[in-house]
Amino acid sequence: MAEEVEQTSNGDRHSVWSAIAWLRDLLLSVVLAIVIILFLYQPVKVEGTSMMPALEDQERIFINKFVYKFGIGEIERLDTVVFWFPNDPSKSYIKRVIGMPGDRVEVRNGTVILNGQEMDEAYVPREFRDGLTIGPVTVPEESYFVMGDHRTSSNDSRAWGPVHRRYIYGKAVFAYWPLDRVGMVR
Repeated sequence: MAEEVEQTSNGDRHSVWSAIAWLRDLLLSVVLAIVIILFLYQPVKVEGTSMMPALEDQERIFINKFVYKFGIGEIERLDTVVFWFPNDPSKSYIKRVIGMPGDRVEVRNGTVILNGQEMDEAYVPREFRDGLTIGPVTVPEESYFVMGDHRTSSNDSRAWGPVHRRYIYGKAVFAYWPLDRVGMVR
């Protein structure tokens, strides 16, 4: 009786190597994604209403932890930044940069006056404005004047002054939850 011998064709070997290469690439992609999320971007939960309507309470966002380090990027006016609260560094806050180093910031009846000019703040709805008057304040070197967009519920530089650069550790870049809010943070 003749024995049957199964032979592997070149096509079968190619399929096995293709599957191995595909799995290798998938594994590499997963590892790279984990490294990026853990070391470059950090997921955080927004707690509070001070940045409404741009960011809502309990919204989940990614912050870029390295954009301001190593000369990669500079803090710019209107960036939404995450920082250690200067009066209690165990707490993190998220606010919008209004005043840059050397700027003169004043708030008159809720209207921000920046370097003598009224600031156009279309991102602050009328119902979120307050009637506070403060300043003028000259922002020191290496510091930033930050404010929440929901002015009536924001604890910000109007109350405790500018934030030194050393406390700022990230920039809000992308909202991922809830799904109807997915997109770039503005």
